Amino acid sequence: MAGKAVLRQRVARALADDHLRGAVRYTSENLCLKRKAAMADLEALAARGEAIGTFAELRARAQEIKGHTLAFLDGYLKQAADQIRKSGGVVHWARDAAEANQIVLEICHRRGARKLIKSKSMVTEEIRLNHALEAEGLEIVESDLGEYIIQLARETPAHIVIPAIHKTRRQIADLFGAVAGRELATDTRTLAGFARETLRHKFMTADVGVTGANFVVAETGTICLVTNEGNGRLTTSVPPCQITLVGIEKLVPNLEDLAVLMALLPRSATGQKMTTYFNLITGPRRPGEPDGPEELHVIFLDNGRSEILATRYREVLACIRCGACLNACPVYRQLGGHAYGSVYPGPIGTVLTPLLQGLDPWDELLQYCSLCGACTENCPLGIQLHKHIIHLRGEAVARGREHPVMRTALKAVHFAWTRPGVYRLVARGAHLATRPFARQRPDGSAYLDRLPSIAAGWTFSRTLPSPARKPFHRRWAELEREEGAK
Repeated sequence: MAGKAVLRQRVARALADDHLRGAVRYTSENLCLKRKAAMADLEALAARGEAIGTFAELRARAQEIKGHTLAFLDGYLKQAADQIRKSGGVVHWARDAAEANQIVLEICHRRGARKLIKSKSMVTEEIRLNHALEAEGLEIVESDLGEYIIQLARETPAHIVIPAIHKTRRQIADLFGAVAGRELATDTRTLAGFARETLRHKFMTADVGVTGANFVVAETGTICLVTNEGNGRLTTSVPPCQITLVGIEKLVPNLEDLAVLMALLPRSATGQKMTTYFNLITGPRRPGEPDGPEELHVIFLDNGRSEILATRYREVLACIRCGACLNACPVYRQLGGHAYGSVYPGPIGTVLTPLLQGLDPWDELLQYCSLCGACTENCPLGIQLHKHIIHLRGEAVARGREHPVMRTALKAVHFAWTRPGVYRLVARGAHLATRPFARQRPDGSAYLDRLPSIAAGWTFSRTLPSPARKPFHRRWAELEREEGAK
């Protein structure tokens, strides 16, 4: 119950923070508009034969690619590992977060490394790599601008793609000013200039560069990194040693399949045709090459993923971390990322976190979903997130984790809806009771707004369909008679 109380406290704080909610809503809506425009452009390009497919065609193909890869994941992991070794890299296998962190520490200790620079990586957030390294006295600096901001704030990412979505310019200027030892202006040129000057020095003096991977191509052992700031390219080209941590689900069979997923990722994430920097890394630096690491270590992380493979939730591992489900989610828009209490917020986090960390500590999180299906509709892989949330709720109920009030309410609904006389009485009563709060849309449909008492929470930031004046079956009969008369 303590965990549930903490979750509710986070939610209450988020709902009370008007700035947070406004900032998250503005940015997520803007990203949705950019995504919509990017998809419209894709359709136009496809119509002219200048794209490899429409959105629907690419999504269907991407589902086939990831479905096939997950079905034969053991073979593709072996192929990728063999190719990485063939190219001069070193492959490590980590069963969980502790083992992955230990591998990184051992590499650093062997090289005598004290300073690390890291490109944006959700999987390193998942295993709390920064905390593990700092506990051993090592310095690790985030090089993605958003990640650098939240590192200075000692926070976790509030969004998969835009970690500092909740921060204002003034807050960012104050964080940077504390490092600079002087007050900084809030304009983009000043803030970006300070970050560039500070991080460039970190790049040049780092002993180890740490990255994640958007994809790993099994056929060639190639690591794919997608960034908009060039930090990924510097992280992998300047330090003498590179460590890449990647979830075992991130594989694609070949470069042709990678092209399909790359046609979807930037459009879904930021509304771009292509991100600014697209890096393909195959092995460490070769003799005669001026840039790149002397050593390349790739750590494949399980951390519960192999257990998901054997369940009905397998397709969740097809997620490409674009954040489109967060941007479309009405709940995330109101709460932001930190209210979820998980590294992965929003709809994908609502499903993935209980699967990776256990259902019992996170069952309350499943209730923070309206089941509107916007996440599934916007997912470039078509992952049925809202259906998975329903299934997980069912598992929680089967374990006796259902709240007593909810159990009583559902029994009351079942009683009313399975008895025609009671149903008609309740429907009529609901219509009369809510009529003072009903509003009309331009199309004539009715909705409820700002209900009182215990229903106030539901309509605080969303509307509710107004109960019909007549029960559904009566209205249906009327429509049938009207149609017959025609």
